[in-house]
Amino acid sequence: MAKTAVIAIGGNSLIKDKDHKTVPDQYAATAETCKHIADMIQEGWNVVITSGNGPQVGFILRRSELAEHELHPVPLDYCGADTQGAIGYMIERALYNEFHKRGMNKHVASLVTQVRVAKDDPAFGNPNKPIGSFMDEKDAKKKADEEGWNVKEDAGRGWRRVVPSPIPKEIIELPAIKALLNDDIIVYAVGGGGIPVIANESGGLEGIAAVIDKDRASSLLATDLDADVLLISTAVEQVYLNFGEADQKAIDKMDHIQAQHYIEEGHFSPGSMLPKIESCIQFIKNGGEMAIITDPPNITRALRGETGTRIVAGFAVPPPPERRH
Repeated sequence: MAKTAVIAIGGNSLIKDKDHKTVPDQYAATAETCKHIADMIQEGWNVVITSGNGPQVGFILRRSELAEHELHPVPLDYCGADTQGAIGYMIERALYNEFHKRGMNKHVASLVTQVRVAKDDPAFGNPNKPIGSFMDEKDAKKKADEEGWNVKEDAGRGWRRVVPSPIPKEIIELPAIKALLNDDIIVYAVGGGGIPVIANESGGLEGIAAVIDKDRASSLLATDLDADVLLISTAVEQVYLNFGEADQKAIDKMDHIQAQHYIEEGHFSPGSMLPKIESCIQFIKNGGEMAIITDPPNITRALRGETGTRIVAGFAVPPPPERRH
């Protein structure tokens, strides 16, 4: 039976540098990543692809700001839906073309995905995820008064809107994702961590202004699908201890207990590698077999154990028996 992998690609990975931000540039980057994903599919893997969407949401918000004298703004949850559709289209087309070149009879479907969060998540009391453009203090506080935004000064660069980043609890479209997988269809889902929704008093869903971490949502999806592997594709081939220092050291393999120790020692940056490691740990703790972190060109090599960083289950050493005198 074919193994299943959830592959999480970053929204920033669709933008190679500051000079290549256009939609055609993003498609070219997506197509390059999809070549490596197609290699994996050709080797017999079932695949669900997820992605980040931070830069893409930022572009939509900026367009809304520039056009607010003439057009209505786009609420944040709809920005998430818009980016899921656009990124999904790029992945669908890139993989279709790759399958066509290789003579592979495979199909891809993109699913606009809602993810339920708890309305009492502590994150709602501490919004800290910056979104949108920089503003001066006067404009920021005006937005706070008029729109009810939470705003904060951002490292001396200006003021920005901040929103909560709650923990994902339930993937609403999970049955549809499973049905597509059972039909041997490659799926793109949980884009940008999913569109955050809460359950209202009548049991219906309401979209909210929040951002779900895409690695945490991908970990939840991998658990729900009983995936064999959670693969997080990022900018580096391997995870490092003391990253960026003269004594940096690549990690080939670690168990989830070692990974937690490294977190406590401060090896991983909160805005970069930390949520990836935490998401891998959570997948393993929920019963997952293996998580891998690597960059797109090394996806298939990492699956063979030739590179990348593997995270597997570890077992705590039991305390020594109490001595009897």
